[in-house]
Amino acid sequence: MERIKNFNPAWFASVMGTGAVGIASYRYSSYLTYLKDVGLALTYLNAVLYAVLLVPWLARWVLYREEALNDLRHPSKGHFYGTSGAATIVLAAQLLTIMHEQGAAWYLWLWGLALTFVFAFWMSYEVFIAGDVDLRHLSPAWYIPPVALVIIPFGAVFMKTTSGYMREFVTIVNYLGWGAGFFLYLILYAVVTLRFIRHELLPPQMAPLIWMNLGPIGASITALFALLNNSSIAVSKDPLFIFAFFLWGLGFWWLIMALALTIHYIRKMELPYSLSWWAFIFPLGAFTNASMDLGEAFGLELMKLFGYGLLWVLLILWVITLVKTLKMCLMSR
Repeated sequence: MERIKNFNPAWFASVMGTGAVGIASYRYSSYLTYLKDVGLALTYLNAVLYAVLLVPWLARWVLYREEALNDLRHPSKGHFYGTSGAATIVLAAQLLTIMHEQGAAWYLWLWGLALTFVFAFWMSYEVFIAGDVDLRHLSPAWYIPPVALVIIPFGAVFMKTTSGYMREFVTIVNYLGWGAGFFLYLILYAVVTLRFIRHELLPPQMAPLIWMNLGPIGASITALFALLNNSSIAVSKDPLFIFAFFLWGLGFWWLIMALALTIHYIRKMELPYSLSWWAFIFPLGAFTNASMDLGEAFGLELMKLFGYGLLWVLLILWVITLVKTLKMCLMSR
């Protein structure tokens, strides 16, 4: 029962990361056929992982509601509740992309949609009514609710498979999610960057969060492509594709910056393992998938090869993080 009481909502970041790795592996299988099997295996693994984590997450809300609420109201911990909705949508995207299973994906997407909207708005409300929030509490973890919102169009295909009012509803929430998530990210990007400029670096156990900027950038690109390719609304797509390319440029800049800062932690400070290591995985996975999107859209083989190179870095990081996570779990038994 103590494990349920102290269950960390950030655990769902492992589902987000594993899902991003699985989708990227499947999509880059044109370079190596076996990667398709890797993507399929990671989909099954992620479904099991999601189910295992969902049980204590739900039980905590029933048995230890006060502790769950206290975490939600915390200016740092609270944002990790957004990983539950994001993980659900990512798993639904795996079912759609890799297994072509629309039935189960539809219900998962709806469940993820509900979780995403509840925690995105609830967390913002808690921050607004809290009063003065210390600038040191700001971190890239604040990007999690925007990421959960911006990936809602991972289910954009449902705009084609539904009809009537349901189709209108799906269309509205897809555009709403991307718009709310992306522009909220831009606002928070400015605030969090100010924190980096005016204060010391994050504590070593939170250092991987630096990579989280790649999450909303990469996910926004993939979600925008999904939205445009599945929407029945008449829009001029080319300017938005070019905008996505510019956005990728910001991601590339942050990739170099995150790498440089990580090396700084390793050389000058330390980089101990913590659950935050999963922040390496989903953001880099999102940027890897975005590179494939742009490479396909503009016919840039070099862009796809760049993403293919990132995929191998991603797979190595995923294995290392998974092993360290399992080791931590075994040691805590």
